[in-house]
Amino acid sequence: MKWNEGFFSEILNSADVVGIVTNIANQVESVAKANAPVDTGAYRDTIHVVVKRRGKRTVAAVVASSSHSMLVESRTGNLARALGQVAGGG
Repeated sequence: MKWNEGFFSEILNSADVVGIVTNIANQVESVAKANAPVDTGAYRDTIHVVVKRRGKRTVAAVVASSSHSMLVESRTGNLARALGQVAGGG
């Protein structure tokens, strides 16, 4: 069997698939912001979605870009928990 690479590349980068991926990432962003620990709000306010083409597909990532995001994540796992809530439906 031979894979049609062009077909899969077209599907994985189609507007419909990119829309689905982006929609889910936006849901994760909303949950992460709602559950973010807040001292100054800097961490919460920098949570955002980044959509990029990686290889043959488009991906969306939810990131936090404050200077102390890594510290907050290491202590709370907020982004991972948000993804789990959205992916698990609860």
